[in-house]
Amino acid sequence: MSVPKDLLYSKEHEWVKKEDGTVRIGITAFAQDELGDIVFVELPEVGDELEINEPFGSVESVKTVSELYAPISGKVVEMNEELEDSPELVNESPYEKAWMVVVEPTKETELDDLLSAEAYEEIISE
Repeated sequence: MSVPKDLLYSKEHEWVKKEDGTVRIGITAFAQDELGDIVFVELPEVGDELEINEPFGSVESVKTVSELYAPISGKVVEMNEELEDSPELVNESPYEKAWMVVVEPTKETELDDLLSAEAYEEIISE
């Protein structure tokens, strides 16, 4: 299973990519594999505030609905509108095309609490 080394991870299976002053967030290949075929993605609006470890949206598959948990606090500055019409992108390309939101962090130190790729791989291999 793919776990890109250049990303950070939450225990709730979200990935975080640091960019210039923002972070891009999505769900991991492990999470989408566990969920099965994704049929709907609900995301916050641009301008919404995310609070670390609080739900910010959901992913619905043919099996279940799973909440998305914010891996970091901040303001949503961009959302992936393509997922509204093409939720299957989460299954096809969880790290590239299926990013969910871009957030301007309010507490950069929260990034220090996220997992490295190696630590995340340990969690999902148990």
